[in-house]
Amino acid sequence: MSKRLRNTEVCADCSVPEPRWASVNRGVLVCDECCSVHRSLGRHSSQVRHLTHTPWPPTQLQMVQTLYSNGANSIWEHSLLDPASVMSGKRKANPQDKLHPNKSEFIKAKYQMLAFVHRMPCREDDSSTAKDLSKQLHSSVRTGNLETCLRLLSLGAQANFFHPEKGNTPLHVAAKAGQVSQAELLTVYGADPGAPDSNGKTPIDYAREAGQHELADRLVEVQYELTDRLAFYLCGRKPDHKNGQHFIVPQMADSSLDLSELAKAAKKKLQSLSNHLFEELAMDVYDEVDRRETDAVWLATQNHSTLVTETTVVPFLPVNPEYSSTRNQGRQKLARFNAHEFATLVIDILSDAKRRQQGNSIVSPKDNVELILRSVGVRHCSDSQDNDQPDYDSVASDEDTDPELPSSKGDRTKSLDSDLSDGPITMQEYMEVKNALSASEAKIQQLMRANNSLSDELRLMQKKTERGAFVTTSSSLPSFPSTLSWSKDDTAPKATKLEKQSSMPESDYDNTFNDSEVEDSSFIRRSRLRSWMGEGHSIPELDDVETEPDPALPSTEDVIRKTEQITKNIQELLRAAQENKHDSFIPCSERIHVAVTEMAALFPKKPRSETVRGSLRLLTSSACRLQSECRKAVPSEGCPGPDMQLVTQQVIQCAYDIAKAAKQLVTITTKENTN
Repeated sequence: MSKRLRNTEVCADCSVPEPRWASVNRGVLVCDECCSVHRSLGRHSSQVRHLTHTPWPPTQLQMVQTLYSNGANSIWEHSLLDPASVMSGKRKANPQDKLHPNKSEFIKAKYQMLAFVHRMPCREDDSSTAKDLSKQLHSSVRTGNLETCLRLLSLGAQANFFHPEKGNTPLHVAAKAGQVSQAELLTVYGADPGAPDSNGKTPIDYAREAGQHELADRLVEVQYELTDRLAFYLCGRKPDHKNGQHFIVPQMADSSLDLSELAKAAKKKLQSLSNHLFEELAMDVYDEVDRRETDAVWLATQNHSTLVTETTVVPFLPVNPEYSSTRNQGRQKLARFNAHEFATLVIDILSDAKRRQQGNSIVSPKDNVELILRSVGVRHCSDSQDNDQPDYDSVASDEDTDPELPSSKGDRTKSLDSDLSDGPITMQEYMEVKNALSASEAKIQQLMRANNSLSDELRLMQKKTERGAFVTTSSSLPSFPSTLSWSKDDTAPKATKLEKQSSMPESDYDNTFNDSEVEDSSFIRRSRLRSWMGEGHSIPELDDVETEPDPALPSTEDVIRKTEQITKNIQELLRAAQENKHDSFIPCSERIHVAVTEMAALFPKKPRSETVRGSLRLLTSSACRLQSECRKAVPSEGCPGPDMQLVTQQVIQCAYDIAKAAKQLVTITTKENTN
């Protein structure tokens, strides 16, 4: 959709007049030079679109224009508006500054580090801050005050927050109130149009009941945004959702190249992925489509005689720090595919998405996303010897992870078969789970008190290590906007959201299961766990997916006791980090590793439950990664000193993962022991 630029519009980052690009999730307009830096940050930081050369949903463009006009930029430059910032030497970029390093460093600090956003005052009850912010968001979306909601989201409010008293999410409220721009903002930050309320109604249902039919149609488009974008990339058409057509699967003009044994094997492996891993692969391909399309628009709109060459190149998907190194490497390899190769992969994904949505039978998952990318890459790349070259960015690597090794029995990168059905749960099952979890609440209050204290310290350390940003990167990044549903029955509620790994629970440690987390498909319940594949060490016995029935899980009291021991050691580590006592990192990490090993020993060697296996893997691999990160704090002879800020950030992340996994195991054992 085209847009007439007004003379009053200036770049949000350097004040150059007549900006031609927009950052959708930040609600700002930027110039060509600054946009080149935005593109290098990745969609998880800034989702850029050209104002006149990119197809826009009209209501989404209106949302961005409203945010820009109402001063959304002040959210991201809050501290710069303080007169004291001038005295301290802090300032924003100006038109005369060089792109590198001046403008680029400012933009990275502004949107990646969130260095200038408003800081919430530190309070003893900080553990409830995220939930309070989310409740404010839930109330605010019924009004037209967009910038208030963006500010709440920037502070850590969750777009998918399920209000325990109201029984619905912010998107339900916005849909009922007919607040189209609020709905657009929420979906940009990952709100799920298919999420059910306490009565099983979705935001789409709310909009239709309120007579907001255009909004309902738009929410359906958002629900299928991923597959719609892939189809449009190949054939320039989108499905007619109003008439019940939800998928377009283009066909290659010459399919003879797609009949090799390698091709068949690659397609079979893709079909055998679990729904969760298939969603991750589909999201990565979506990001690559966005990169390629944005590159094409970029090249078509630049004055090549004056623009510096370095601003035109984003050679592959930027690193997302919330993803494992294995996934980041796989994402970057997508840039190697030529047009025919990439189109073939896109068609395979569209075909399988349609099959899964219609509920056709699938094979048990046996391979991870990286293996699929390798298989497809081998099938397509003419220069196969290039496959072993590390042409990707260096990422926060896990030293023992080799993404080029094929999966085999016992390999930790193998996905796990599930003993649960992928079909929708019944209302009876829903109520049984809800009642059982409600009955277990008293048993874990003791743990919750300890974890609330730990949560406060984690947040405090994250604030100190991220250069003044209040919220952590993972809690501030916008979630992926699209949803897919794999329901076998179109009449069943479809609450299956394409989740991004960066999404955080509404409160990091107050995340006992509630109504909003009892989703309609069992694979979504399983996908709540952080992916441990390709990350660190694991318990060797757990790598065998063919497990025997396990004896009873340990008692809740034993698990709580071990969890408290882990929590105490983590608190000691965090105090050492806070006081810059880096020489204490290694002994602290060793004590945590011992406590984790003792806790893992409480559980069967071959747990039958995938959820238990997943939590144990996250627990033990994070403990091993913590030891590795803590060792980096000790300078090696003949090597430059470590970046202690980066090391401390990694240590805090590992500590968070350990505490989260321990909490999951307490919740699991509590649920099992009360059944």
